Amino acid sequence: MRQILKAALALEDGTFFEGWSFGYPGERTGELVFNTSMTGYQEVLTDPSYKGQIVVMTYPLVGNYGVNEEDVESRGPMVEGFVVRESSSIFSNWRGTMTLSEYLIKHHVMGVEGMDTRALTRHIRLAGAMRAVLSTKDLDRQSLVEKAKASPGLIGRDLVKEVTCSRPYEWQEKGEREADRFDQGSTLVSPNHPKVVVLDYGVKYNILRSLKRLNCEVTVLPASSTAEEVLAHRPDGVLLSNGPGDPEGVPYAIKTVRQLLGKKPIFGICLGHQLLALALGGRTFKLKFGHRGANQPVKDLRTGKVAITSQNHGFAVDPESLPSKEIELTEINLNDQTLEGMRHRELPIFSVQYHPEASPGPHDKGHLFFDFVEMLGR
Repeated sequence: MRQILKAALALEDGTFFEGWSFGYPGERTGELVFNTSMTGYQEVLTDPSYKGQIVVMTYPLVGNYGVNEEDVESRGPMVEGFVVRESSSIFSNWRGTMTLSEYLIKHHVMGVEGMDTRALTRHIRLAGAMRAVLSTKDLDRQSLVEKAKASPGLIGRDLVKEVTCSRPYEWQEKGEREADRFDQGSTLVSPNHPKVVVLDYGVKYNILRSLKRLNCEVTVLPASSTAEEVLAHRPDGVLLSNGPGDPEGVPYAIKTVRQLLGKKPIFGICLGHQLLALALGGRTFKLKFGHRGANQPVKDLRTGKVAITSQNHGFAVDPESLPSKEIELTEINLNDQTLEGMRHRELPIFSVQYHPEASPGPHDKGHLFFDFVEMLGR
C-alpha cells in the first residue's frame, strides 16, 4: 500500500496550492502548463515535448482506464510532474495492466491530486505559463516560491539533448495498429519502401508507426546529426520531429535543416515546423500559455475546411517573418490566428504545428503522412 503524503505546488508569482501525492515522492521544478484532453493521459505523460514541464490536466478524473504497455509515445514518462483534480485508484479496461499511481511510482514521476485544477488552469490562462516547483519534501510556501523563482526557464534552453536518441537506429515496429486512423483505409501508398530519415528532437513513436505503415524504411538519427550524416543514409525524404522547448535553443539543429533545404523533400512536425521556419529565415515567439490538448481547430486556407487537431507546444512561428515569395501560409489556428502550417512554393517542403499522428486526439490530419510519402516518389 502506498504512503499518502501531503504535497505542495508553488509558482514563481507566489501562487500556492496544497494536495496529496499519488505518484513518486520528492521535489521537481518545471514550467507549469495545462492540457485540455479528456483521455490520453498515458500519451501525455510519455510525450517528449513535455520535458521540462509540470502538466495540469483540466479533466477532473484521470486514470480510470489504467495504464498499458502499448500506448506509450517514448521510452518512458517525460513530464517533470503531473497534477490532477482526482486520480482514480482503480481502473476498468481490458488492456489495463496497472493503475496510474503504480505507473508513476514505477517510473519515479511525481503525481499530485486534490488541487483545484480549474483555478490553476484559469490562473495560467490569465497570467501565462510560468516556473513552478512541486514537492512532498518541503511544504513551506515562501521556500517553494523562492525555489520556483530560482529554477531554469525555457527561453534559450536546449531540452532536445535530454530526449533525443543517443545513436542511430532502424524503426522496426509495424504500424498495423494505425490502419483504422486514416480515411484511405488499408491502402499502402508505395510498394517501393521509400527511405525516410527522421531527425529525433523528441519524436513520438506514433510518427514512426505512421511512416512504417506506409511501407517506409525508417531510420532515426540523433538531433545533433549533421546534414552530411543525414545525406549519407541516402534518404528519399527527411522528417523533422516534434520536441520540447525553445527552437532557438538548438542552433545546431537549425544549421542542419538549413543545409538540407533543396537537397531532399522535408516534412516538419511541431518543433520540426519551428526549426524549419528558422532555417528559412523566419522568427519564433513564446505563446502566453501555449496550445496543449486534443481540440484545437485549424483552418486550411486553401480549402476552407476546418479540422480538429491534437497539439502540444509553447512557441509559434511569426508568419510576418517568413519570405512570402518562397513560403505559402497554408493553415491557421482559429482560436488565436497563429500559424499552423506552411509550404514552400517551389521546393518539396511543408510543415505543420500540430500533431497529425493523432495520439492522443482526433485523426483529421492523418492524410499528411500520405502526402509526404507521395511526395517522395515524384
